[in-house]
Order: sequence, then C-alpha cells, then structure tokens
Amino acid sequence: MTLEDLRRLRRVRDRMDREYAEPLDMTELARGAHMSPGHFQRSFRKAFGETPYSYLMTRRIERAKALLRRGDLTVTEVCLAVGCTSLGSFSSRFTELVGETPSAYRARDHRESAVIPSCVARTFTRPRRRPY
Repeated sequence: MTLEDLRRLRRVRDRMDREYAEPLDMTELARGAHMSPGHFQRSFRKAFGETPYSYLMTRRIERAKALLRRGDLTVTEVCLAVGCTSLGSFSSRFTELVGETPSAYRARDHRESAVIPSCVARTFTRPRRRPY
C-alpha cells in the first residue's frame, strides 16, 4: 500500500467520522479513495484493523452511547440520530459491542463518568468488538 493510498483512506475515514449520521454508501466511499469497492474494503481493513462498515457502526455506537448517557432521548430517537434506520439492527450491534442493550445502558447511572474529561472518556468508552 502506498503512502498516497493511506492518505486517501484517512480522508475517507475522516469523512465517516464527520458524516456518521448520514446514509453513507460504501461504493461511493470507495470511489472517494480511488479504489474499487473490494480493494477499498481490503485496504481499509489492512490499514485500520476493521472493515469500513464495522468502523462506521463503531462510530455510530460510540455517538449513541454519549446520547444515551444524557438520558433525554429515547432509544429509537438515538437510533435515528446516529444514522441507523433499523432499531433491531441498531440494538443488536449495540449489544454486541457494548455488552448490554441500549435500554439497559440508558437506564444505568452515568453520573460517575460525568466528571471524566471527554477526551479521556472516549478512549475508555469506545465500543470494541468482543472476540468469540
């Protein structure tokens, strides 16, 4: 992989970070990296350790956790706010990455973590895929 490929992949990843709530098409993202969809997926995984779709869903779940901690939105509202269109898929992925349902996570007391600076909290609350 060339340095230019990595630059393009980083630009696409940055776009995913900015536009996580928008309906992002993987073919369009691949075009933005000047790669075919298959090559884009393989290159992204090699560069960042996960597929583009998995990365996007991790970002969405990360943002969902922050919204759920606030407690002023329902799980359905959070699901839609982070760009997911299916409550069932959102709940399944959330449970897979976080280890509890969105409703259970929302119901928990999050006051202890409110005093932790957000830059530190992001490091420790980032959803991680659990090995089987």
